Parts: sequence; C-alpha cells; structure tokens
Amino acid sequence: MTALLAAEWTRLTSGRLCLWGLLAALGSGALVGLLALVGPENFTPPLPGLDTAEGTHVLLGLLGVTVFAPALLGTVAVSSEHRHRTITTTTLFAPRRWTWLAAKLAIYTGAGLAYGAIAAAVAGGALFGAATLKGVTLGLPAVTVVALLARIALTMAVYTLLGVAVGALLRNQVTALVAVGAYFYMIETLLLLVPGIKTLYPYLPGGATAALTGFTYLADAVAGQTGTSAAPLLSAPAGGAVLVGYALVAVAVAVAAPLRRDIM
Repeated sequence: MTALLAAEWTRLTSGRLCLWGLLAALGSGALVGLLALVGPENFTPPLPGLDTAEGTHVLLGLLGVTVFAPALLGTVAVSSEHRHRTITTTTLFAPRRWTWLAAKLAIYTGAGLAYGAIAAAVAGGALFGAATLKGVTLGLPAVTVVALLARIALTMAVYTLLGVAVGALLRNQVTALVAVGAYFYMIETLLLLVPGIKTLYPYLPGGATAALTGFTYLADAVAGQTGTSAAPLLSAPAGGAVLVGYALVAVAVAVAAPLRRDIM
C-alpha cells in the first residue's frame, strides 16, 4: 500500500492536473475577493452588502458553487487510467483492485482537502482585504467566517470522492466529465423548477452543500423567477450528515464497481 500511495502521489503531482487544480483553487478564492470588491449591493438583483450577515454569507456561499472543480479532479483520477490505457499496468502491479482504488481514494481525499484549504484561505484573505479596502466591517464575526470556510474546504473533499465514484462507474473520460458537469449545473437546477420534485433538492449534494454553507441564493433565485416558494433546506448539521453519507456511498461504489469488470 505504501508503494501504491507513493505511485499515486507521483502520478498526481507529475502531470498537469495538479497545476490546473491549483490554479482553479486560487481562481475560485480570488473570485470571492473580486465579487467583494464589486459589492453584493451591485449585483443583479441587488443583495445586502458586506456589512450584513446575509451579504457575507452569499459571497462565501459562492465558493461552494466551485465544487465542480474537485469533483472533476476525482473523476479524472480513475477515468484517465482507461483513457490513457495505463489501467492494465496498474492492475498488473496491484492485482487486488481494491488496493489501488483505496490508494486513489486516500490520495485524492487529501487532494480535495488541499484544494479546499487553498481556495478557502485565498477567499478568506481576499474577503477581509476587500472589506478593509472598502472601509467596511464584515457582517459576520471573523470566527464565524473561518468556521464557514473550514466547512467549505471539507465539502471540497467530499466532492472529490463523489468524482472518484463517477470515474469508477463511467470509464469513458469524456462521458464521465460531461455527466459531472450536467448533474451539478443542470439537473439539480432543473429539479428546482418542478414543484413536486423540488422537495428532493435538500437531500441532493447541491442542496446539502447549500444547507451546510448557508447559501440559499440559487434556490431563492429560481423560486423568484417561477413565482413559487423556495425549496426548504436542511439545517447545517443535517446537510453535513447528508454529505458524509454521500461520501460513504461514493467510497463503496468506487471500490465495488470495478472489481468484476474486464480491464479493457
């Protein structure tokens, strides 16, 4: 297992995926600072400013929207093995498939945490810096902001695991990436448009993330456009529990799904 972990770490850090992940983390954090400089009150529609709890929550919650990136990271971790035909070598090196899958899960969980930590640190620094430049006091105490950023960082790790599960199920890399993008940016949003089905939204990854981060902007915006009431979200602890459940399912799927499949 030590050799597998070392090999997977080398594989992650020697390719461009690590660089793109770093740039995405820095970019998502910097985006929060840029939006803070613009000011939520200048959004369309206008939102409460940085000096209010709601305005600060909205900006930090936007960071949770970027969980698409770590999900892609996890998806590529498995699907790229099939795309580049390295899966045969990997399996010959470790015939018990669960061992290299476990190595991937361990390394990419750490990668997801690192991604979240970098994004959260940059976002937090940019947010406080923007507030200082504008001469305003954030509507949330610094301790609350740090705790919220920590929850977002942990959420990034969960989404990385979800991506690994998708990559294990859908071995075609293009199909897997399209599926991840379509789900997070289309399917969950479309569910909010259906009055009878939108009650499922709080129990989906996006709804659980919104509950954990307090980011209700998407659900409220869709409700405002359709003239209906917003889907009620779970409490923050319940949202966190739902995400942990998804992480456990993702681990089980990632380990079990490929065990009886042909390699090629």
